[in-house]
Amino acid sequence: MSLRTSKDVDPIKNERAGNVREVGSHAIWSLSSCKPGFGVDQLRDNRADTYWQSDGQLPHLVNIQFQKKTTISDIYIYTDYKLDESYTPSRISIRVGTHFNDIQEIEVVPLVEPSGWVHVPIRDIRDRPIRVFMIQIAVTSNHQNGRDTHMRQIRLHSPIENPGLSVENFTNFSTVEFQQFATIR
Repeated sequence: MSLRTSKDVDPIKNERAGNVREVGSHAIWSLSSCKPGFGVDQLRDNRADTYWQSDGQLPHLVNIQFQKKTTISDIYIYTDYKLDESYTPSRISIRVGTHFNDIQEIEVVPLVEPSGWVHVPIRDIRDRPIRVFMIQIAVTSNHQNGRDTHMRQIRLHSPIENPGLSVENFTNFSTVEFQQFATIR
């Protein structure tokens, strides 16, 4: 696994490029626990200044269930050690399956003071994106032995199988004749 974490990792840039789409909105999200006002809505609001805060014993779980089998190629998790310190996860387990009773761990992700997006590529044994009904992200430990955890955002990417053709691929569409019809007046 090639884990990347830095301020340069940007999942939205990949979405805009048209190679992947964010599929988290197609899922049902649940948490093992949360403080009031710090739940799924904050985890999925596309804002780095809000967060999910757990409220209970480790492990802290984020359960993501799809109604149909969904291809997942990447998981992005936004954390900020500088703001959250002991609430920042230091070890995450990624588990997949069809439901709660058959999930299996496929990745263990160690985190060292992460600030920004953490990119976790998800692949099967043939190095292809996986197809799942359920993903569980388990926080198994926090920095400084913290009890509760903060996660600021989670994004799930699915590859676009047949991306549309781009106008840039066709050189003859850059002629003067073509450009005169490029906009509606």
